[in-house]
Amino acid sequence: SSSFLKSLLMKVKEKSEKVGLKLNIQKTKLMTSSPITSWQTGGETMETVADFIFLRSKITADGDCSHEIKRRLLLGRKGMTNLDSMFKSRDITLPTKVRLVKAIIFLVVVYGCESWTIKKAKCQRIDAFELWCWGRLLRVLWTARRLNQSILKENSPEYSLEGLMMKLKLQYFGHLMRRTDSLEKTLMLGKTEG
Repeated sequence: SSSFLKSLLMKVKEKSEKVGLKLNIQKTKLMTSSPITSWQTGGETMETVADFIFLRSKITADGDCSHEIKRRLLLGRKGMTNLDSMFKSRDITLPTKVRLVKAIIFLVVVYGCESWTIKKAKCQRIDAFELWCWGRLLRVLWTARRLNQSILKENSPEYSLEGLMMKLKLQYFGHLMRRTDSLEKTLMLGKTEG
């Protein structure tokens, strides 16, 4: 509720002032799932936003992660393009290039994927991005009539990008299940009191 949010913000402001920090209300932005258009506290108006970037991930009010997946794929595409000269070098062997793609490009794409809900259309976009990366690495023209399986066989990756995402999600789930008395574990199991 609005009153709870206001009291919480005032607590943060008071606690921060005790240690010598000042909360600048004009720079503070507010995002809620309820339709609050403007909000005032202490005579100052806070700006409400529909989405924002937090820890390099895009957070939206509706919780949709499709924008974040698209953003991550674009960052991966930009990274592949920036490293194009290195991938065209004949001094670096193909297995080394494959490891570089996995270590640099794929990790940029999967950052924060543990919280994503991936639908079939996004899964296809992720697979298409992975094949684009491997095709670019092998310098396969888009006009060449090559099967996806032949490109994957030539690279011989141990796991797909989708497989890496699944591995990270399962690792995070295992981490949550090993914790005791955590809110995240309670939410994952769906057990709430009341």
